Amino acid sequence: MNGPQIHLTFAPGLQLFVAAERRRPRAPFVTDGVSTLGHVVESLGVPLTEVGRLLVDGRPVPVSHVPAADEHVEVEAVERPQEVPGAPLRFLLDVHLGTLARRLRLLGVDAAYESEDIGDPALAALSAAEQRVLLSRDRGLLRRREIWAGGYVYSDRPDDQLKDVLSRFGPPLAPWTRCTACNGPLQDADKDAVREHLEHGTRRTYDVFAQCVACGRVYWRGAHHARLQAIVDGAIREFGTAAA
Repeated sequence: MNGPQIHLTFAPGLQLFVAAERRRPRAPFVTDGVSTLGHVVESLGVPLTEVGRLLVDGRPVPVSHVPAADEHVEVEAVERPQEVPGAPLRFLLDVHLGTLARRLRLLGVDAAYESEDIGDPALAALSAAEQRVLLSRDRGLLRRREIWAGGYVYSDRPDDQLKDVLSRFGPPLAPWTRCTACNGPLQDADKDAVREHLEHGTRRTYDVFAQCVACGRVYWRGAHHARLQAIVDGAIREFGTAAA
């Protein structure tokens, strides 16, 4: 590039995306003179889904702003909780976030997920078509212009991933109301009505069941219930009461 030189300061939470030499305050950067500020920020490795306000010499500007020489640009992170206007809050997760998807569903959060990799273009198109927030650890995927909204998942640990999404987006929680396998709604089920789906030991031991309206899967409080209940209790305790 051979254009105006600007000075960039990235918020601490965004510095993991940029090269080490860009992490110090007012790091110099030579632009091409025609690219927007949004393009400059993304070219340095920061998905715009993670960017809050852009300040030029202390005043807010849009991503379409074309930087001029000697401007000081401050790149802030998104505010938490982040508002996502325009549609009921629901999510789409890429193929690498299956455990996170199941935990969100456990909490009653609408979380679509494909167990097979359908490819970045299809994921982005689905995000737009269904107005879902696309969650991913793939920065390239989050840079696709057609996605409706997105969020980078900062950790590779499911416990931390869940806390990250809940603290950032603040979705209403309704535990035990969604199928963890397919995301469909659950309804109470009579034991006799689901008898054919149960092993003999389960029929003998349990009396309270729920069934997925979409895929027919049957749920009961089995051997893993205590572990799942701990996840639910922790989420409710830290991020608020369950939805009515």
